[in-house]
Amino acid sequence: MRSIEAQLLHRPSGLTAGEIVHRLGAMQAQDVPAALLAFRARSATLTPADVEAAWHAREIVRTWGPRGTLHFTHAGDLPWIHALTRRDTNILRRLREEGVTAGDPLGLIARTLEGQGPLTKADLEDRLAGRAHGQGIVALVALAAYHGLAVLGPLRAGKPTYVHAADWLGAPIVPEPDRERALKELAVRYRRAHHPATPEDLAAWSGLPLGQARTAWRLSGDEPPPAREGPVTRLLPAFDEFLMGWRSRDPILDPEYAKQVFPGGGMLRPVVLVDGVIRGVWGRTGARVSVRPFEQLPDGLLDDELGDVRRFFAREP
Repeated sequence: MRSIEAQLLHRPSGLTAGEIVHRLGAMQAQDVPAALLAFRARSATLTPADVEAAWHAREIVRTWGPRGTLHFTHAGDLPWIHALTRRDTNILRRLREEGVTAGDPLGLIARTLEGQGPLTKADLEDRLAGRAHGQGIVALVALAAYHGLAVLGPLRAGKPTYVHAADWLGAPIVPEPDRERALKELAVRYRRAHHPATPEDLAAWSGLPLGQARTAWRLSGDEPPPAREGPVTRLLPAFDEFLMGWRSRDPILDPEYAKQVFPGGGMLRPVVLVDGVIRGVWGRTGARVSVRPFEQLPDGLLDDELGDVRRFFAREP
């Protein structure tokens, strides 16, 4: 059974937002509200404002990470993560598809971002003066991120912002030059947060070729399993690491119910986790939280967790 302790779902006391991200290695964050709920699932005391504060303080950084997906990472981990996850093949193709034909696209976006602070896509479109539109702008920023020159800033009125890394972090992100050291750190951190797991799981999570994942696994040595605690019930957000961190979801999700969690079209519903197994899905409309279990759950099982989720939403900025 996957370890809820390794994933911090037993909510150890006293962890800050930065410490949670550091312990997990990276926290998927293409959907910021879902990422905030992932913090809630791992801490009984953190508020959305606490996570926002860590983000504004540059302790945690939102950028492209494992699998080319947006993640929160700890600022101190950026060099080794950047060394292993940066790639520009798909970005360059996307720029061509989006009609961005600048002779020096990296120089163009770097000059546009530099010294400006966080900018929305609309801000960037104005400053690019017709040289890129729509997703072409995001592809330009992703190219800059590949070269360590851009990250995402905090949301502005619910919209993502983009910022030059030197403006936000004090310097561009320089990848760890020792690839073996980076691979070892990746596997150590992954295995600490994902137990049990295999090199194939690491490859699926990181996006690395399987051969490199096996090398990383070998370099990392043995990782003792975490101590097992009592039963845990959690309402997890869509894209939570407990769902996304392994190659297969079969150990935690009966294939009979998979369509209810993954209905298609790239959608992923928040899930009800009961002692390491997905037992239903949930959602909210405004302040109302509703649960749809796959089968009958014991009366009162979710009362505390539902109350905590409602309180969390009440504290949203």
